[in-house]
Amino acid sequence: MRLIMFNLMEISTMNTTRQENVRPKLMLAAVLCGAAMASTAAHASDSCEGYTDAGRVQAALSAAVKTVSAYGAGLGNNMWATVVDANGVVCLVVNTSGGAGHVESIWLGSRVISAQKANTANAFSLSAGSAGTAIALSTANLYTAVQPGGSLYGLQASNPVDVIVAYGGPVSSFGAGTKDPMVGQLIGGVNVFGGGLAIYGQAGKRLGAIGVSGDTSCTDHAVAWETRHALGLDYVPGGVSPNHDDNIIYDITSQPGQMPGTSAGGFGHPHCLGATGSAAAAAENTVLAALPAVR
Repeated sequence: MRLIMFNLMEISTMNTTRQENVRPKLMLAAVLCGAAMASTAAHASDSCEGYTDAGRVQAALSAAVKTVSAYGAGLGNNMWATVVDANGVVCLVVNTSGGAGHVESIWLGSRVISAQKANTANAFSLSAGSAGTAIALSTANLYTAVQPGGSLYGLQASNPVDVIVAYGGPVSSFGAGTKDPMVGQLIGGVNVFGGGLAIYGQAGKRLGAIGVSGDTSCTDHAVAWETRHALGLDYVPGGVSPNHDDNIIYDITSQPGQMPGTSAGGFGHPHCLGATGSAAAAAENTVLAALPAVR
C-alpha cells in the first residue's frame, strides 16, 4: 500500500513539474506569435503603399455598379471589392451596402470570394517584360480550363483559402476599408469565374489585383473592369481575349452530353442568366461591348 501511495505521489510531482516547464514555453510561443503577426501587419502596410485609399475604391465600385446595372444585366445587387498587392497581401476591403458591418443587404459570402478572386488574378498574371508569355489572366479566363477534362482541372483546389484569415475578427469590421480583419494578411484561394482582375501601372508592371463579388459572375467581371479603369490601373500588357487583354470571352457553345459546352478559344466563360440568344445573354453582350478599352 505504501509503495502504491509513493508511486502516486511521484507521478503527481512529475506532472506538476512538467506543467511548470510547459507554461513558460507556451508563454514564449504566444509572444513570438504576436510579434510575427505584428511584423506581418507592418510589412503589409509597406507593400500596400499607394493602394490604401478605400474611399476612392468604394466610390469607383459604386459608380461601376450603377453603370453596369443601367444596361439591365445582372441582379442589381450590392457588391464587395478586395484589393491585394503583388505579394497577395490584402490591402483593403470595401462594399456598396453602406459601409462596415452592413451585411444584411449584401451577400456575406461574397466578401471572401472577392478576396479569393483578387488573389487568383494576381497569382496567375505577369508583368510586362516577364520571361515567357507576359499576359494577364482574369478569373473569367480560367473557367473553361478547370472543367473536367480541361488542362487546368483541379486548379481551384491548389491554393486553399486561409479560413482563419477569412473569418477572423468582428463582422462589424467587414468592409471597413483598411480596417477589415483580412487586411495585412495572405488570404489565398483560387476562383475560376468572373470578377478578378490584375491591376497594372503605366509600365505594365503588375501591382496586385482587384476582386469583385456580390452579383452574377458576369456582372462581377464587368463591375471589376469598370472599377479598375476608373482607378487608372488597367495598363494590361496582354491577354487571351480577341483584343489581347484579360476581358471575359463568351464563346462557349452547348454540346450534347456536356454541361459546360465547348469554348472555341479555350478561355471562354458562360453567360450567367440565360443561354446564348436569350434576352439576358444579349444584355451581357451589350455590357461587354460597352466596357472601356484597357490603356
